[in-house]
Amino acid sequence: MDSFGLLGRTLGHSWSPEIHKQLVGYPYDLFEVEPEDVEHFLSATELSGMNVTIPYKKTVLPFCATLSDAAKAIGSVNTLVRTAQGWHGDNTDYAGFADLVKSVGVPVTRKKALIFGTGGASLAVLAALRDMGADPVIRISRSGPDRYDDLEKHADASILVNATPVGMYPKNGVSVVDLSAFPACEAVFDLIYNPLKTKLILDAEARGIPAAGGLLMLVGQARRSAEQFAGIEIPDDRVREITEDLARSMRNIVLIGMPGCGKTTVGRELANRLSREFTDADAVIAERAGMDIPSIFAAEGESGFRVRETAVLSDLGKRSGLVIATGGGCVTRPENAPLLRQNGVTVWIKRALEKLPTDGRPLSQKNSVEAMYRARKELYADFADIVVESDEVLEHTIDLILEELP
Repeated sequence: MDSFGLLGRTLGHSWSPEIHKQLVGYPYDLFEVEPEDVEHFLSATELSGMNVTIPYKKTVLPFCATLSDAAKAIGSVNTLVRTAQGWHGDNTDYAGFADLVKSVGVPVTRKKALIFGTGGASLAVLAALRDMGADPVIRISRSGPDRYDDLEKHADASILVNATPVGMYPKNGVSVVDLSAFPACEAVFDLIYNPLKTKLILDAEARGIPAAGGLLMLVGQARRSAEQFAGIEIPDDRVREITEDLARSMRNIVLIGMPGCGKTTVGRELANRLSREFTDADAVIAERAGMDIPSIFAAEGESGFRVRETAVLSDLGKRSGLVIATGGGCVTRPENAPLLRQNGVTVWIKRALEKLPTDGRPLSQKNSVEAMYRARKELYADFADIVVESDEVLEHTIDLILEELP
């Protein structure tokens, strides 16, 4: 059977093998190669085709016998297919980005578009937007005629695309631009897929602006490569299915709710059902502090505890595929919401107030449960993507959550 793979220098954890497995199922491996060894690798490998990623998308150009129109226009290659003449180079990032734009459903024809970044990915975006009718299409850089320090002249832009690594894991929580500077913005795209939702995407959603991260583009460009590798056509529906499947596997399930509502118990069983790792945020806080939660409150007060809590949620929110039980008061700090949403779906577990225990819970002992709930009710609602009424039967609560998860 023909075999394929991904060529790069430092690949770390790549989703490419899983995506190609779901697309077609041929053997697909990762190949980390040093720059001085690329030429030898290309001449010696028995692979029938390969994808190419940073930093070799331009490096492989001289070793291509033929190039597709997209590769010529963009000036880089991310797909190599072995032919009788030698390697044929193509660039499927173009098609992948076009898929991403279509998924949002916002027309770009005759719309002003800004691309942040001037690297290789921006060239594919530039070509795709121009061919889709966007006009003008402008790349923003640190130097040149269109710079970050004079963005006010582009305040009328309708389409914004981040083609930089700003906001990518592990440097989450920062954005390449402030969306308030673009009152005419109609759609936002970010080529980053880890986290699933960058700060730029979260900011767009908060403003009601249609937005999409880069996961569908990743699958879309892989689809175009796989079609060439296997000589078949793969339907759009399959791209959406694989994208949704990957998003589910990457997405954290975050449990919020009143102290004592059962987040830890539910979280452990939910993680067991899904074969996921379970993490209790309060347990992590206590471990890092070297003392239990009541001792932290006694020594540092609630404000000191909340600072520790946000730091832990920031770290946990960057990870993928977890079930996370949070403390009951995490919703009292608005800055925690994007930390949890960047890679997570948030589930509010509601339980009858008279059934909530207070032992070992500093705030529950200090304040009436009813008063605490009144103060936090709207905060829980603002944080929550899903609301589940918990009862005495643990399995029933788990079933309700699984039914509601996207």
